[in-house]
Amino acid sequence: MIEVKLTSLMVNDQDRARRFYNEKLGFAIKYDIPMDGANWLTLIAPEGDNKVELLLEPTGHAAAQVFQEALYKDGIPLTQLYTDDIHAEYRRLKELGVVFRDEPKAMGPVTIADFDDTCGNLIRLIEE
Repeated sequence: MIEVKLTSLMVNDQDRARRFYNEKLGFAIKYDIPMDGANWLTLIAPEGDNKVELLLEPTGHAAAQVFQEALYKDGIPLTQLYTDDIHAEYRRLKELGVVFRDEPKAMGPVTIADFDDTCGNLIRLIEE
């Protein structure tokens, strides 16, 4: 059996990412271990079975920086996060100061809203 237990998200500022994902999105810090100028920083979602960790990976490699900047410039989300009620999450996050590109909109069988994670990425919030 193969399963996902860890996935990486590139961030251009690990300290700012730690605050944003923890304080704004509500992710809990699982590991925050200093390692050679950066941290092994993983978080788990506030809801769910907590089997998947999100690694906030510094964009230390030049190619990672170029890739991240190109996606952001072109309006392409780096990853997607799911919610059961996108309109409630949209309102909650807006009240916390999260900047969205637009209001939630239907796209086929899903509703989406893209937001800036303050760390160089657009993140897509999705309700199925």
